[in-house]
Amino acid sequence: MALIVQKFGGTSVGSVEKIQQVAQRVCETAQDNQVVVVVSAMGKTTDELVGLAQQISSHPSRREMDMLLSTGEQVSIALLSMALQALGQPALSLTAAQVGIVTESSYSRARILEIQPDRVQRHFNQGEVVVVAGFQGITNREDLEITTLGRGGSDTSAVALAAALQADYCEIYTDVPGILTTDPRLVPEAALMSEITCDEMLELASLGAKVLHPRAVEIARNYGVTLMVRASDSDQPGTKVISPFAQARSLSGLEIGKAVDSVQLDTSQGQVTLLRVPDFPGIAGRLFGEIAGQDVDVDLIIQSIHEGNTNDIAFTVDQGVVNTAEAVASAIAPALRSADAAKEAEVMTKPRIATVAITGAGMIGRPGIAAQMFATLAEAEVNIRMISTSEVKIGCVIDEADSDRAIDALCDVFSISASPVSPHAHPQNHPPVRGVALDTNQAQIAMRHVPDYPGRAAKIFGKLAQENISVDMIIQSQRSRLMDQIPSRDIAFTVSRNDAELTEKILQNLLPEIGAQDILLDEDIAKVSLVGAGMVGNPGVAAKMFSALAQQQINIQMITTSEIKISCVVAKSQGERALQIIHEGFDLGNY
Repeated sequence: MALIVQKFGGTSVGSVEKIQQVAQRVCETAQDNQVVVVVSAMGKTTDELVGLAQQISSHPSRREMDMLLSTGEQVSIALLSMALQALGQPALSLTAAQVGIVTESSYSRARILEIQPDRVQRHFNQGEVVVVAGFQGITNREDLEITTLGRGGSDTSAVALAAALQADYCEIYTDVPGILTTDPRLVPEAALMSEITCDEMLELASLGAKVLHPRAVEIARNYGVTLMVRASDSDQPGTKVISPFAQARSLSGLEIGKAVDSVQLDTSQGQVTLLRVPDFPGIAGRLFGEIAGQDVDVDLIIQSIHEGNTNDIAFTVDQGVVNTAEAVASAIAPALRSADAAKEAEVMTKPRIATVAITGAGMIGRPGIAAQMFATLAEAEVNIRMISTSEVKIGCVIDEADSDRAIDALCDVFSISASPVSPHAHPQNHPPVRGVALDTNQAQIAMRHVPDYPGRAAKIFGKLAQENISVDMIIQSQRSRLMDQIPSRDIAFTVSRNDAELTEKILQNLLPEIGAQDILLDEDIAKVSLVGAGMVGNPGVAAKMFSALAQQQINIQMITTSEIKISCVVAKSQGERALQIIHEGFDLGNY
Protein backbone atom coordinates (compact mmCIF):
# COMPACT_ATOMS: atom_id res chain seq x y z
CA MET A 1 0.00 0.00 0.00
CA ALA A 2 1.49 3.33 -1.10
CA LEU A 3 1.47 6.52 0.94
CA ILE A 4 0.40 9.46 -1.21
CA VAL A 5 0.15 13.17 -0.42
CA GLN A 6 -2.34 15.05 -2.60
CA LYS A 7 -2.51 18.85 -2.78
CA PHE A 8 -5.45 20.81 -4.20
CA GLY A 9 -5.22 24.54 -4.86
CA GLY A 10 -7.84 27.23 -4.39
CA THR A 11 -9.39 26.87 -7.84
CA SER A 12 -9.76 23.11 -7.33
CA VAL A 13 -11.83 23.67 -4.17
CA GLY A 14 -13.47 26.91 -5.27
CA SER A 15 -17.08 25.77 -4.82
CA VAL A 16 -19.14 23.09 -3.07
CA GLU A 17 -19.44 21.22 -6.35
CA LYS A 18 -15.67 21.26 -6.89
CA ILE A 19 -15.04 20.12 -3.31
CA GLN A 20 -17.36 17.19 -3.92
CA GLN A 21 -15.45 16.33 -7.12
CA VAL A 22 -12.16 16.46 -5.19
CA ALA A 23 -13.66 14.19 -2.53
CA GLN A 24 -14.60 11.67 -5.20
CA ARG A 25 -11.03 11.66 -6.54
CA VAL A 26 -9.57 11.29 -3.05
CA CYS A 27 -11.91 8.38 -2.30
CA GLU A 28 -10.76 6.56 -5.42
CA THR A 29 -7.11 7.00 -4.40
CA ALA A 30 -7.82 5.93 -0.80
CA GLN A 31 -9.24 2.55 -1.89
CA ASP A 32 -5.73 1.13 -2.28
CA ASN A 33 -3.50 3.73 -0.63
CA GLN A 34 -2.92 5.74 2.50
CA VAL A 35 -3.76 9.36 1.68
CA VAL A 36 -2.97 12.76 3.19
CA VAL A 37 -4.64 15.72 1.49
CA VAL A 38 -3.40 19.31 1.70
CA VAL A 39 -5.76 22.06 0.55
CA SER A 40 -5.70 25.80 0.01
CA ALA A 41 -8.44 28.31 0.82
CA MET A 42 -11.47 28.26 -1.49
CA GLY A 43 -11.15 30.32 -4.66
CA LYS A 44 -10.75 34.03 -3.89
CA THR A 45 -11.16 33.62 -0.13
CA THR A 46 -7.68 34.90 0.70
CA ASP A 47 -8.20 38.01 -1.45
CA GLU A 48 -11.55 38.62 0.22
CA LEU A 49 -10.01 38.34 3.68
CA VAL A 50 -7.27 40.80 2.70
CA GLY A 51 -9.98 43.16 1.49
CA LEU A 52 -11.79 42.96 4.82
CA ALA A 53 -8.59 43.74 6.69
CA GLN A 54 -7.92 46.77 4.52
CA GLN A 55 -11.39 48.10 5.32
CA ILE A 56 -10.43 48.02 8.99
CA SER A 57 -6.85 49.25 8.79
CA SER A 58 -4.48 50.45 6.07
CA HIS A 59 -1.55 48.93 7.99
CA PRO A 60 -2.78 45.85 9.91
CA SER A 61 -0.19 43.98 11.97
CA ARG A 62 1.32 40.96 10.28
CA ARG A 63 0.44 38.79 13.25
CA GLU A 64 -3.26 39.59 12.98
CA MET A 65 -3.13 39.15 9.21
CA ASP A 66 -1.77 35.62 9.69
CA MET A 67 -4.48 34.93 12.26
CA LEU A 68 -7.07 36.11 9.73
CA LEU A 69 -5.73 34.47 6.58
CA SER A 70 -5.26 31.08 8.22
CA THR A 71 -9.03 30.79 8.62
CA GLY A 72 -9.50 30.31 4.87
CA GLU A 73 -7.86 26.89 4.90
CA GLN A 74 -9.85 25.82 7.95
CA VAL A 75 -13.06 26.26 5.95
CA SER A 76 -11.67 24.16 3.09
CA ILE A 77 -10.42 21.25 5.20
CA ALA A 78 -13.65 21.01 7.18
CA LEU A 79 -15.83 21.02 4.05
CA LEU A 80 -13.65 18.46 2.27
CA SER A 81 -13.68 16.18 5.32
CA MET A 82 -17.49 16.43 5.41
CA ALA A 83 -17.64 15.59 1.68
CA LEU A 84 -15.43 12.53 2.19
CA GLN A 85 -17.50 11.34 5.14
CA ALA A 86 -20.67 11.76 3.05
CA LEU A 87 -19.14 9.32 0.54
CA GLY A 88 -18.50 6.80 3.30
CA GLN A 89 -14.76 7.50 3.53
CA PRO A 90 -13.48 7.97 7.12
CA ALA A 91 -11.70 11.33 7.25
CA LEU A 92 -10.83 14.17 9.58
CA SER A 93 -9.40 17.66 9.17
CA LEU A 94 -6.33 18.98 10.99
CA THR A 95 -4.86 22.45 11.21
CA ALA A 96 -1.13 22.97 10.99
CA ALA A 97 -1.00 23.25 14.78
CA GLN A 98 -2.65 19.86 15.16
CA VAL A 99 -0.30 18.31 12.61
CA GLY A 100 2.78 19.84 14.20
CA ILE A 101 4.09 22.02 11.35
CA VAL A 102 6.57 24.23 13.20
CA THR A 103 7.94 27.32 11.46
CA GLU A 104 10.14 30.33 12.04
CA SER A 105 8.70 33.16 14.11
CA SER A 106 8.23 35.24 10.98
CA TYR A 107 4.70 36.31 10.14
CA SER A 108 3.46 36.20 6.51
CA ARG A 109 6.62 34.54 5.10
CA ALA A 110 7.67 31.83 7.57
CA ARG A 111 9.75 28.85 6.52
CA ILE A 112 9.18 25.37 7.91
CA LEU A 113 11.56 24.19 10.62
CA GLU A 114 10.13 20.74 11.29
CA ILE A 115 7.04 18.56 11.06
CA GLN A 116 5.99 16.17 13.82
CA PRO A 117 3.84 13.71 11.84
CA ASP A 118 2.96 11.24 14.62
CA ARG A 119 -0.70 12.24 14.76
CA VAL A 120 -1.09 12.07 10.97
CA GLN A 121 0.43 8.59 10.90
CA ARG A 122 -1.82 7.44 13.72
CA HIS A 123 -4.95 8.48 11.84
CA PHE A 124 -4.13 7.09 8.41
CA ASN A 125 -2.98 3.83 10.04
CA GLN A 126 -6.61 3.63 11.20
CA GLY A 127 -7.82 3.91 7.60
CA GLU A 128 -8.71 7.60 7.76
CA VAL A 129 -7.90 10.20 5.14
CA VAL A 130 -6.20 13.13 6.85
CA VAL A 131 -7.05 16.56 5.40
CA VAL A 132 -4.45 19.17 6.35
CA ALA A 133 -4.58 22.96 6.12
CA GLY A 134 -1.87 24.21 3.78
CA PHE A 135 -0.13 27.60 3.84
CA GLN A 136 0.18 27.74 7.64
CA GLY A 137 2.20 26.67 10.66
CA ILE A 138 2.89 27.46 14.30
CA THR A 139 5.97 28.91 15.95
CA ASN A 140 6.21 26.23 18.67
CA ARG A 141 4.12 23.89 20.81
CA GLU A 142 3.99 26.28 23.77
CA ASP A 143 2.95 29.63 22.26
CA LEU A 144 0.99 28.17 19.31
CA GLU A 145 1.46 31.43 17.40
CA ILE A 146 -0.05 31.02 13.94
CA THR A 147 2.14 31.84 10.95
CA THR A 148 1.60 31.70 7.20
CA LEU A 149 4.17 30.59 4.65
CA GLY A 150 3.71 33.21 1.96
CA ARG A 151 3.51 32.65 -1.79
CA GLY A 152 3.45 28.98 -2.75
CA GLY A 153 2.67 28.04 0.83
CA SER A 154 0.28 25.17 0.15
CA ASP A 155 2.66 23.53 -2.33
CA THR A 156 5.41 23.91 0.26
CA SER A 157 3.22 22.39 3.00
CA ALA A 158 2.37 19.39 0.83
CA VAL A 159 5.92 18.58 -0.26
CA ALA A 160 7.26 19.09 3.29
CA LEU A 161 4.64 16.65 4.61
CA ALA A 162 5.60 14.17 1.88
CA ALA A 163 9.24 14.45 2.98
CA ALA A 164 8.41 14.05 6.67
CA LEU A 165 6.13 11.07 6.04
CA GLN A 166 8.50 9.52 3.46
CA ALA A 167 5.59 9.37 1.03
CA ASP A 168 5.89 7.40 -2.18
CA TYR A 169 5.05 10.54 -4.10
CA CYS A 170 3.25 13.88 -3.86
CA GLU A 171 0.52 14.84 -6.32
CA ILE A 172 0.02 18.56 -6.98
CA TYR A 173 -3.42 19.15 -8.52
CA THR A 174 -3.96 22.40 -10.35
CA ASP A 175 -6.03 24.00 -13.11
CA VAL A 176 -3.54 23.13 -15.88
CA PRO A 177 -2.68 19.64 -17.19
CA GLY A 178 0.91 19.71 -15.89
CA ILE A 179 4.17 21.47 -16.73
CA LEU A 180 4.13 22.99 -20.22
CA THR A 181 7.09 23.85 -22.44
CA THR A 182 6.26 27.56 -22.08
CA ASP A 183 3.46 29.97 -21.18
CA PRO A 184 0.41 28.89 -23.22
CA ARG A 185 -1.01 32.42 -23.04
CA LEU A 186 1.92 33.58 -25.19
CA VAL A 187 2.47 30.40 -27.22
CA PRO A 188 -0.74 28.44 -27.88
CA GLU A 189 1.37 25.54 -29.20
CA ALA A 190 2.95 24.97 -25.77
CA ALA A 191 3.14 21.22 -25.13
CA LEU A 192 2.77 19.12 -22.01
CA MET A 193 5.99 17.56 -20.68
CA SER A 194 5.70 13.97 -19.50
CA GLU A 195 8.60 14.49 -17.09
CA ILE A 196 11.18 17.04 -15.97
CA THR A 197 14.05 16.98 -13.48
CA CYS A 198 13.97 18.96 -10.25
CA ASP A 199 16.95 21.04 -11.40
CA GLU A 200 15.18 21.96 -14.63
CA MET A 201 11.97 22.69 -12.74
CA LEU A 202 13.84 24.91 -10.28
CA GLU A 203 15.16 27.00 -13.14
CA LEU A 204 11.75 27.27 -14.83
CA ALA A 205 9.93 27.97 -11.54
CA SER A 206 12.42 30.71 -10.68
CA LEU A 207 11.99 32.16 -14.17
CA GLY A 208 8.26 32.63 -13.58
CA ALA A 209 6.60 29.28 -14.33
CA LYS A 210 3.85 29.47 -11.71
CA VAL A 211 2.63 25.87 -11.60
CA LEU A 212 5.13 25.00 -8.85
CA HIS A 213 6.83 27.35 -6.42
CA PRO A 214 10.65 27.07 -6.15
CA ARG A 215 10.38 26.44 -2.38
CA ALA A 216 8.36 23.28 -2.98
CA VAL A 217 10.74 22.07 -5.70
CA GLU A 218 13.71 22.77 -3.42
CA ILE A 219 12.30 20.52 -0.69
CA ALA A 220 11.53 17.78 -3.22
CA ARG A 221 15.08 17.98 -4.57
CA ASN A 222 16.66 17.94 -1.12
CA TYR A 223 14.64 15.00 0.20
CA GLY A 224 14.17 12.94 -2.94
CA VAL A 225 10.39 13.46 -3.16
CA THR A 226 8.83 12.55 -6.52
CA LEU A 227 6.20 15.07 -7.63
CA MET A 228 3.30 14.55 -9.99
CA VAL A 229 1.66 17.72 -11.37
CA ARG A 230 -1.86 16.96 -12.66
CA ALA A 231 -5.11 18.66 -13.61
CA SER A 232 -7.79 18.38 -10.94
CA ASP A 233 -10.53 17.83 -13.55
CA SER A 234 -8.76 15.14 -15.59
CA ASP A 235 -7.45 11.60 -15.22
CA GLN A 236 -4.44 12.30 -17.43
CA PRO A 237 -1.05 11.47 -15.82
CA GLY A 238 0.31 15.03 -16.01
CA THR A 239 4.02 15.74 -15.51
CA LYS A 240 6.42 13.78 -13.31
CA VAL A 241 9.07 15.92 -11.56
CA ILE A 242 12.05 13.66 -10.89
CA SER A 243 14.36 14.09 -7.92
CA PRO A 244 17.97 13.02 -8.58
CA PHE A 245 18.14 10.64 -5.62
CA ALA A 246 16.86 10.35 -2.06
CA GLN A 247 19.30 12.04 0.28
CA ALA A 248 19.72 11.13 3.94
CA ARG A 249 18.99 14.48 5.54
CA SER A 250 17.75 15.53 8.93
CA LEU A 251 14.16 16.76 9.07
CA SER A 252 15.25 19.32 11.64
CA GLY A 253 15.49 22.71 9.97
CA LEU A 254 13.55 21.23 7.05
CA GLU A 255 13.36 24.44 5.03
CA ILE A 256 16.32 26.16 6.67
CA GLY A 257 19.05 23.99 5.27
CA LYS A 258 22.30 25.32 3.90
CA ALA A 259 21.90 27.79 1.08
CA VAL A 260 25.05 26.29 -0.46
CA ASP A 261 25.36 22.51 -0.48
CA SER A 262 28.45 22.07 -2.65
CA VAL A 263 31.57 23.88 -3.80
CA GLN A 264 32.93 22.73 -7.15
CA LEU A 265 36.25 23.22 -8.91
CA ASP A 266 36.89 22.58 -12.59
CA THR A 267 40.44 22.98 -13.92
CA SER A 268 39.81 21.23 -17.24
CA GLN A 269 38.86 24.28 -19.31
CA GLY A 270 40.31 27.15 -21.27
CA GLN A 271 38.84 30.53 -22.20
CA VAL A 272 38.41 32.23 -25.58
CA THR A 273 37.35 35.88 -25.82
CA LEU A 274 36.36 38.03 -28.78
CA LEU A 275 36.73 41.75 -28.15
CA ARG A 276 34.92 44.49 -30.10
CA VAL A 277 32.32 42.27 -31.74
CA PRO A 278 29.77 44.36 -33.74
CA ASP A 279 26.50 44.90 -31.89
CA PHE A 280 23.91 43.62 -34.37
CA PRO A 281 21.82 40.43 -34.78
CA GLY A 282 23.47 37.24 -36.00
CA ILE A 283 27.01 37.57 -34.64
CA ALA A 284 26.60 35.14 -31.70
CA GLY A 285 24.68 32.69 -33.88
CA ARG A 286 27.42 32.68 -36.51
CA LEU A 287 30.25 32.30 -33.99
CA PHE A 288 28.74 29.44 -32.02
CA GLY A 289 27.33 27.82 -35.14
CA GLU A 290 30.85 27.56 -36.56
CA ILE A 291 32.14 26.20 -33.25
CA ALA A 292 29.33 23.63 -33.03
CA GLY A 293 30.21 22.60 -36.60
CA GLN A 294 33.59 21.48 -35.23
CA ASP A 295 31.77 19.36 -32.61
CA VAL A 296 33.12 21.57 -29.82
CA ASP A 297 30.95 21.71 -26.69
CA VAL A 298 30.86 25.18 -25.12
CA ASP A 299 30.33 25.53 -21.36
CA LEU A 300 30.04 29.10 -20.08
CA ILE A 301 29.07 31.90 -22.48
CA ILE A 302 29.03 35.56 -21.51
CA GLN A 303 28.22 38.56 -23.67
CA SER A 304 28.75 41.81 -21.82
CA ILE A 305 26.89 45.07 -22.29
CA HIS A 306 27.90 47.02 -25.36
CA GLU A 307 30.25 49.97 -25.41
CA GLY A 308 29.57 52.17 -28.41
CA ASN A 309 28.66 49.76 -31.20
CA THR A 310 30.54 46.67 -30.01
CA ASN A 311 30.30 43.88 -27.43
CA ASP A 312 32.71 41.38 -25.91
CA ILE A 313 31.88 37.66 -26.05
CA ALA A 314 33.77 35.17 -23.88
CA PHE A 315 33.29 31.42 -23.55
CA THR A 316 34.97 28.38 -22.07
CA VAL A 317 35.68 25.00 -23.62
CA ASP A 318 37.60 21.87 -22.66
CA GLN A 319 41.35 22.44 -22.74
CA GLY A 320 41.76 19.76 -25.40
CA VAL A 321 39.78 21.81 -27.93
CA VAL A 322 40.89 25.34 -27.00
CA ASN A 323 43.07 25.53 -30.14
CA THR A 324 40.14 24.47 -32.32
CA ALA A 325 37.84 27.07 -30.75
CA GLU A 326 40.54 29.75 -31.08
CA ALA A 327 41.07 28.87 -34.76
CA VAL A 328 37.34 29.15 -35.50
CA ALA A 329 37.11 32.50 -33.69
CA SER A 330 40.23 33.83 -35.44
CA ALA A 331 38.92 32.74 -38.83
CA ILE A 332 35.72 34.75 -38.55
CA ALA A 333 37.15 37.70 -36.56
CA PRO A 334 38.19 39.73 -39.66
CA ALA A 335 34.60 39.64 -40.90
CA LEU A 336 33.23 40.78 -37.54
CA ARG A 337 33.73 44.46 -38.15
CA SER A 338 31.07 47.11 -38.55
CA ALA A 339 31.49 49.98 -40.97
CA ASP A 340 32.29 52.53 -38.26
CA ALA A 341 34.44 50.26 -36.03
CA ALA A 342 38.01 51.47 -35.58
CA LYS A 343 39.40 47.93 -35.31
CA GLU A 344 38.33 44.43 -36.26
CA ALA A 345 37.37 41.94 -33.58
CA GLU A 346 40.31 40.68 -31.54
CA VAL A 347 40.71 37.11 -30.22
CA MET A 348 42.28 36.46 -26.81
CA THR A 349 42.92 32.99 -25.39
CA LYS A 350 43.81 31.61 -21.97
CA PRO A 351 44.46 27.89 -22.54
CA ARG A 352 44.24 27.07 -18.82
CA ILE A 353 41.73 28.61 -16.44
CA ALA A 354 39.77 27.39 -13.42
CA THR A 355 36.07 27.63 -12.71
CA VAL A 356 34.97 27.65 -9.08
CA ALA A 357 31.26 27.41 -8.35
CA ILE A 358 28.83 27.21 -5.47
CA THR A 359 25.53 25.38 -5.88
CA GLY A 360 22.37 24.97 -3.83
CA ALA A 361 18.63 25.29 -4.27
CA GLY A 362 18.59 27.32 -1.05
CA MET A 363 20.24 30.24 -2.82
CA ILE A 364 16.90 31.20 -4.35
CA GLY A 365 15.59 34.37 -2.73
CA ARG A 366 18.70 34.89 -0.57
CA PRO A 367 20.39 37.96 -2.04
CA GLY A 368 23.51 37.85 0.14
CA ILE A 369 24.95 34.57 -1.20
CA ALA A 370 26.61 36.00 -4.33
CA ALA A 371 28.04 38.90 -2.32
CA GLN A 372 29.41 36.45 0.26
CA MET A 373 31.09 34.41 -2.46
CA PHE A 374 32.68 37.47 -4.06
CA ALA A 375 33.82 38.84 -0.67
CA THR A 376 35.37 35.48 0.23
CA LEU A 377 37.34 35.36 -3.01
CA ALA A 378 38.45 38.97 -2.52
CA GLU A 379 39.72 38.23 1.00
CA ALA A 380 41.67 35.30 -0.46
CA GLU A 381 43.13 37.72 -3.05
CA VAL A 382 41.51 35.85 -5.92
CA ASN A 383 40.50 38.04 -8.86
CA ILE A 384 37.36 37.12 -10.82
CA ARG A 385 37.68 36.98 -14.61
CA MET A 386 34.15 35.90 -15.51
CA ILE A 387 30.90 35.52 -13.58
CA SER A 388 28.07 33.20 -14.61
CA THR A 389 24.87 32.86 -12.61
CA SER A 390 21.72 30.82 -12.52
CA GLU A 391 19.05 30.48 -9.85
CA VAL A 392 20.89 27.59 -8.17
CA LYS A 393 24.52 28.13 -9.15
CA ILE A 394 27.11 30.91 -9.21
CA GLY A 395 30.29 30.24 -11.14
CA CYS A 396 33.46 32.36 -11.39
CA VAL A 397 36.35 31.95 -13.79
CA ILE A 398 39.67 32.58 -12.04
CA ASP A 399 43.36 32.04 -12.70
CA GLU A 400 44.33 28.39 -12.34
CA ALA A 401 47.09 29.34 -9.89
CA ASP A 402 44.42 30.66 -7.48
CA SER A 403 42.41 27.41 -7.43
CA ASP A 404 43.54 26.02 -4.08
CA ARG A 405 43.07 29.33 -2.23
CA ALA A 406 39.65 29.84 -3.77
CA ILE A 407 38.32 26.37 -3.00
CA ASP A 408 39.67 26.34 0.56
CA ALA A 409 38.19 29.77 1.32
CA LEU A 410 34.76 28.93 -0.10
CA CYS A 411 34.57 25.55 1.65
CA ASP A 412 35.42 27.27 4.91
CA VAL A 413 32.93 30.13 4.67
CA PHE A 414 30.04 27.91 3.50
CA SER A 415 30.92 25.04 5.89
CA ILE A 416 31.40 22.47 3.13
CA SER A 417 33.58 19.53 4.15
CA ALA A 418 34.41 18.32 0.63
CA SER A 419 34.99 20.12 -2.65
CA PRO A 420 34.47 17.74 -5.55
CA VAL A 421 35.98 18.37 -8.97
CA SER A 422 33.12 18.96 -11.39
CA PRO A 423 33.16 16.06 -13.85
CA HIS A 424 30.92 17.60 -16.54
CA ALA A 425 28.66 14.55 -16.56
CA HIS A 426 26.59 14.01 -19.68
CA PRO A 427 22.97 13.32 -18.66
CA GLN A 428 21.49 10.25 -20.25
CA ASN A 429 18.11 10.18 -22.00
CA HIS A 430 17.48 13.88 -21.42
CA PRO A 431 16.33 16.02 -24.35
CA PRO A 432 18.66 18.99 -24.97
CA VAL A 433 15.84 21.43 -24.23
CA ARG A 434 12.85 21.09 -21.89
CA GLY A 435 11.26 24.51 -22.02
CA VAL A 436 11.63 28.23 -22.60
CA ALA A 437 10.57 31.09 -20.32
CA LEU A 438 10.14 34.86 -20.60
CA ASP A 439 10.66 37.39 -17.82
CA THR A 440 9.56 40.96 -18.58
CA ASN A 441 9.77 42.19 -15.00
CA GLN A 442 13.48 42.95 -14.83
CA ALA A 443 15.70 45.97 -15.37
CA GLN A 444 19.33 46.05 -16.49
CA ILE A 445 21.90 48.06 -14.56
CA ALA A 446 25.50 48.61 -15.60
CA MET A 447 28.26 50.06 -13.47
CA ARG A 448 30.97 51.29 -15.83
CA HIS A 449 34.72 51.44 -15.35
CA VAL A 450 34.85 49.50 -12.07
CA PRO A 451 38.50 49.23 -10.86
CA ASP A 452 39.72 45.73 -11.69
CA TYR A 453 41.06 44.29 -8.46
CA PRO A 454 39.64 41.92 -5.81
CA GLY A 455 36.79 43.20 -3.65
CA ARG A 456 34.89 45.53 -5.95
CA ALA A 457 32.14 43.05 -6.92
CA ALA A 458 31.82 42.07 -3.25
CA LYS A 459 31.23 45.71 -2.24
CA ILE A 460 28.61 46.25 -4.94
CA PHE A 461 26.55 43.12 -4.31
CA GLY A 462 27.10 43.21 -0.57
CA LYS A 463 25.50 46.65 -0.42
CA LEU A 464 22.52 45.47 -2.47
CA ALA A 465 22.14 42.39 -0.25
CA GLN A 466 21.95 44.64 2.82
CA GLU A 467 18.89 46.23 1.23
CA ASN A 468 17.43 42.77 0.47
CA ILE A 469 17.68 43.30 -3.29
CA SER A 470 18.00 40.04 -5.24
CA VAL A 471 20.23 40.12 -8.31
CA ASP A 472 19.66 37.79 -11.26
CA MET A 473 22.06 37.82 -14.21
CA ILE A 474 25.56 39.11 -13.41
CA ILE A 475 28.11 39.82 -16.15
CA GLN A 476 31.60 41.26 -15.96
CA SER A 477 33.04 42.63 -19.20
CA GLN A 478 36.17 41.02 -20.63
CA ARG A 479 37.69 44.22 -21.96
CA SER A 480 40.04 45.81 -19.45
CA ARG A 481 40.54 49.56 -19.96
CA LEU A 482 42.72 52.09 -18.22
CA MET A 483 41.00 54.81 -16.23
CA ASP A 484 43.43 57.14 -14.46
CA GLN A 485 46.09 54.46 -15.07
CA ILE A 486 43.98 51.86 -13.18
CA PRO A 487 42.62 48.82 -15.08
CA SER A 488 38.82 48.77 -15.06
CA ARG A 489 35.92 46.64 -16.30
CA ASP A 490 32.16 47.06 -16.54
CA ILE A 491 29.79 45.03 -14.35
CA ALA A 492 26.21 44.58 -15.51
CA PHE A 493 23.33 42.76 -13.86
CA THR A 494 19.56 42.54 -13.73
CA VAL A 495 17.16 43.12 -10.84
CA SER A 496 13.40 43.21 -10.44
CA ARG A 497 11.97 46.33 -12.05
CA ASN A 498 10.38 47.12 -8.69
CA ASP A 499 13.90 47.40 -7.20
CA ALA A 500 15.47 49.31 -10.10
CA GLU A 501 15.07 52.85 -8.75
CA LEU A 502 16.36 51.90 -5.29
CA THR A 503 19.25 49.95 -6.80
CA GLU A 504 20.30 52.92 -8.92
CA LYS A 505 20.15 55.24 -5.90
CA ILE A 506 22.25 52.85 -3.76
CA LEU A 507 24.90 52.51 -6.46
CA GLN A 508 25.05 56.26 -7.11
CA ASN A 509 25.90 56.73 -3.45
CA LEU A 510 28.49 53.96 -3.76
CA LEU A 511 30.27 55.42 -6.82
CA PRO A 512 32.89 57.46 -4.91
CA GLU A 513 33.83 54.51 -2.69
CA ILE A 514 34.05 52.06 -5.60
CA GLY A 515 35.85 54.50 -7.88
CA ALA A 516 33.63 53.65 -10.86
CA GLN A 517 32.65 56.13 -13.55
CA ASP A 518 28.86 56.04 -13.86
CA ILE A 519 25.69 53.93 -13.82
CA LEU A 520 23.36 53.08 -16.70
CA LEU A 521 19.78 51.91 -16.14
CA ASP A 522 17.60 50.26 -18.78
CA GLU A 523 14.09 49.17 -17.79
CA ASP A 524 13.04 48.39 -21.36
CA ILE A 525 14.36 44.81 -21.43
CA ALA A 526 13.14 41.23 -21.39
CA LYS A 527 14.97 38.03 -20.49
CA VAL A 528 14.31 34.89 -22.49
CA SER A 529 15.77 31.63 -21.16
CA LEU A 530 16.18 28.12 -22.53
CA VAL A 531 16.34 25.25 -19.99
CA GLY A 532 17.42 21.64 -20.47
CA ALA A 533 19.64 19.20 -18.58
CA GLY A 534 20.58 17.54 -21.87
CA MET A 535 22.44 20.63 -23.14
CA VAL A 536 25.67 19.16 -21.74
CA GLY A 537 27.34 17.17 -24.48
CA ASN A 538 25.06 18.57 -27.22
CA PRO A 539 27.03 21.19 -29.16
CA GLY A 540 24.91 23.64 -31.09
CA VAL A 541 22.06 24.39 -28.68
CA ALA A 542 23.30 27.92 -28.01
CA ALA A 543 24.01 28.54 -31.69
CA LYS A 544 20.51 27.40 -32.62
CA MET A 545 18.97 29.75 -30.04
CA PHE A 546 21.07 32.72 -31.16
CA SER A 547 20.42 32.04 -34.84
CA ALA A 548 16.67 31.83 -34.29
CA LEU A 549 16.76 35.28 -32.71
CA ALA A 550 18.97 36.68 -35.48
CA GLN A 551 16.57 35.47 -38.19
CA GLN A 552 13.94 37.71 -36.63
CA GLN A 553 16.41 40.62 -36.33
CA ILE A 554 16.26 40.39 -32.53
CA ASN A 555 19.47 41.77 -31.08
CA ILE A 556 20.99 40.14 -28.00
CA GLN A 557 22.12 42.64 -25.38
CA MET A 558 23.49 40.22 -22.75
CA ILE A 559 24.16 36.48 -22.59
CA THR A 560 24.82 34.28 -19.58
CA THR A 561 24.73 30.50 -19.25
CA SER A 562 24.90 27.63 -16.80
CA GLU A 563 25.09 23.91 -17.55
CA ILE A 564 21.34 23.67 -18.06
CA LYS A 565 20.26 27.21 -18.94
CA ILE A 566 20.97 29.89 -21.55
CA SER A 567 19.58 33.38 -20.90
CA CYS A 568 19.54 36.34 -23.29
CA VAL A 569 18.50 39.91 -22.61
CA VAL A 570 16.65 41.52 -25.52
CA ALA A 571 14.53 44.63 -25.97
CA LYS A 572 11.24 44.36 -24.09
CA SER A 573 9.26 45.06 -27.27
CA GLN A 574 10.78 41.90 -28.80
CA GLY A 575 10.43 39.64 -25.76
CA GLU A 576 7.25 37.79 -26.69
CA ARG A 577 8.39 37.28 -30.27
CA ALA A 578 11.74 35.96 -28.99
CA LEU A 579 9.92 33.43 -26.80
CA GLN A 580 7.72 32.29 -29.68
CA ILE A 581 10.52 31.93 -32.22
CA ILE A 582 12.76 29.95 -29.84
CA HIS A 583 9.87 27.64 -28.90
CA GLU A 584 9.22 27.09 -32.61
CA GLY A 585 12.91 26.74 -33.48
CA PHE A 586 13.35 23.85 -31.05
CA ASP A 587 10.03 22.27 -32.10
CA LEU A 588 8.84 22.23 -28.49
CA GLY A 589 5.22 22.18 -29.63
CA ASN A 590 5.80 18.55 -30.66
CA TYR A 591 7.39 17.57 -27.36
